[in-house]
Amino acid sequence: MITFMLVMCGVAGGACFGWLLGGRVTGVLAAAAAGLGAGIGSFLSRRQVADFLRPAPVAPVHASPVPAAVAGPVGGYAEGVADAVLVSVATYQAAAFPLTAFGVTDEERDARRGVAYRVCAHEGLPQSVRVSAAAALEAVDQGADAGRAHDAMKALSLAVYDHRTTR
Repeated sequence: MITFMLVMCGVAGGACFGWLLGGRVTGVLAAAAAGLGAGIGSFLSRRQVADFLRPAPVAPVHASPVPAAVAGPVGGYAEGVADAVLVSVATYQAAAFPLTAFGVTDEERDARRGVAYRVCAHEGLPQSVRVSAAAALEAVDQGADAGRAHDAMKALSLAVYDHRTTR
């Protein structure tokens, strides 16, 4: 049904565009070309869309040489959670060390801190990222040394990157 709607929108768009440019004959030709292009494109991309929507195969438990408790969560979900941790801690760092004296209110800083702590406590977070996030939150919470907080954020971003490349 989606393919049909895509092709029909292509036909209608081509007809309107062709009619505006050159009249009735050009409109019919443009409609045919746009409909044919949309149909061929939909047909060729159908497999890619279906593969994207299909769930990933689950590996058997005995296939991994590393126990699940040591390896931690893997896949796109864990990567997404790790990226969310990096972003939330970075926004909290930006609130704790604002560029201007009156750039961030206390309420906004507290809200960003709360979000960062909630995201860092997520169960799907890999252990290496969790440890780096805790160190970064501690450095930002102390708030005395912006350089230490920057170094902790750098370590957190490297932990997220290392987790992404271990797959």
